[in-house]
Amino acid sequence: MGTKDPRVDAYIADAAAFAQPILTRLRAIVHEACPDVDETIKWRMPFFERRGRPFCHMAAFKRHCAFGFWRGREVVGERRDGAMGQFGRIDSLDALPPKRTLIADLERAVARADALAAAAAAPRAAARKPAPATPPDLAAALAKHAAARRAFEAFSPSHRREYVEWIAEAKREQTRAKRIATALEWLAEGKPRNWKYMNGSGSRG
Repeated sequence: MGTKDPRVDAYIADAAAFAQPILTRLRAIVHEACPDVDETIKWRMPFFERRGRPFCHMAAFKRHCAFGFWRGREVVGERRDGAMGQFGRIDSLDALPPKRTLIADLERAVARADALAAAAAAPRAAARKPAPATPPDLAAALAKHAAARRAFEAFSPSHRREYVEWIAEAKREQTRAKRIATALEWLAEGKPRNWKYMNGSGSRG
């Protein structure tokens, strides 16, 4: 069985009045669908973990709540309306997806997490993945931006791969160009692709 963290109780109690029933409902659904999750607080918001790995999270802001899965695009697709998580700006219980939808998403996330854990436990080849090839348009942009180029070259192959794959996934030229511009901005500040999940930017505010 999973565990509940009294700090999550305190987080919900400290949230705005509109947010408390939303967070309470989300918490209950997560535990119903995934009885083995453990609660914790990471980056100032409630996280649910399975077997020591981040699984999903929720947060309360001034006018809305958010809920999402760790690496959620692989579970439920693209984010909605630019909000944190994958379910948009949740400002009332009516804005939540139906319970059966959330449970189906949670079960899919469990299956994915278990598959990743099984793959991690399998024997690995000794050789690491080589650094990814830099797309020509990204390389050209980096050549004109010294600070971004230095940061990109200093990153580990895995961090470079995150940027390269993010840009390569863009289906439209306009989206690709926008992601390259964003990548230059973040790189110039020394930020990895997934910096939002590492530095507490998901905290309430």
